Amino acid sequence: MQKVYFDSAATTQLRPEVIEKMALVLAEDYGNPSSTHGFGRSAKNHIEQTRKNIAKYLGVKASEIIFTSGGTEADNLVINSAVRDLKVKHIITSRIEHHAVLHTVQEIETHHKIRVSYVDIDNKGSIDYEHLASLLGDSDEKALVSLMHINNEVGTILDIQRVGDLCKEHNALFHSDMVQSVGHYDVNLNELNVDFTAVSAHKFHGPKGVGFAYIRKNSGLKPLIFGGEQERGYRAGTEAVHNIVGMDEALRLAYENLEQEKAYVSDLKLYFVDQLKEKIEGVKFNANCCEIGHSTYTLINACLPISEDKAGILLFHLDINGIACSKGSACQSGSSKGSHVLTEILPEEDLAKPSIRFSFSKFNTKEEIDYVIDVLKKFIEG
Repeated sequence: MQKVYFDSAATTQLRPEVIEKMALVLAEDYGNPSSTHGFGRSAKNHIEQTRKNIAKYLGVKASEIIFTSGGTEADNLVINSAVRDLKVKHIITSRIEHHAVLHTVQEIETHHKIRVSYVDIDNKGSIDYEHLASLLGDSDEKALVSLMHINNEVGTILDIQRVGDLCKEHNALFHSDMVQSVGHYDVNLNELNVDFTAVSAHKFHGPKGVGFAYIRKNSGLKPLIFGGEQERGYRAGTEAVHNIVGMDEALRLAYENLEQEKAYVSDLKLYFVDQLKEKIEGVKFNANCCEIGHSTYTLINACLPISEDKAGILLFHLDINGIACSKGSACQSGSSKGSHVLTEILPEEDLAKPSIRFSFSKFNTKEEIDYVIDVLKKFIEG
């Protein structure tokens, strides 16, 4: 049976070079990076070199990169600490954020006297920038804006420069979950007026369990995890050196090959869109996902013309045919609830139909797309 992995927005396949680099560190540089002997210093050197490399890619200072277990921890660190340490009293976000942000904000709203505002969203998944400006202008309290750069379900791209400028104009802090963009787009955080970000290595062919927060210098944030003095005191606990090195190698390769791989994956996406339009009558594309420029080149989210009795077994049917993809985000795949993103932007008639996210990487081919289209066509018509 052919196997096709079209779920790279959930997690990516590791590059062979990353596996090789991690294995070498696991075998040879196993010292505790907080130890002062040679083994420890060697491990510490890997960490600090990675920090410098990441800072260079993103146009920031090395001291502003704090390693975490991934994007979720970074989001939690920033949002919780901003309320506790920076006296934020007003959080502005959207209802289509990743749950790492939404659930954190809801928890804070429940247990603290924090005002939460949700910026309006159109049916393409884009925020209403005028409404955001209005919310910022009407806020007398210290405000934190938290809006993701690229939506993980429909791929809509935020005008992050515009949001950063609005926040600066109104003296608000700006946090952006950039899990779907770093490693896929050139990003200069210093030029964007972003104060905080969250990034995960496993979204750009690195290992799971590692990521980082960008925390602008002199922000005043304090740690959530206490213990040792690792990560400049922001995050106690012995660092996973092999994961950090793996992330470094993955990000290096991502940016060295960015234009070539971006062109290749973009071509795959456009080919998939064309084939769906040609072979699957009645297919719709959610938000702007079929348009490169308004949506990330790495995914599409398609609403398929499938009867209600077949809709419930679609993912199972794809799976038994060796096809991996997602209904909504992978973080929600174990839930009986529908996608909170699609609920916000789709009409009722389309919510009743199955929507599937297909996401791509450099490891995919047009032949795989042809196979998936054939399986879908036979299922719909059978």
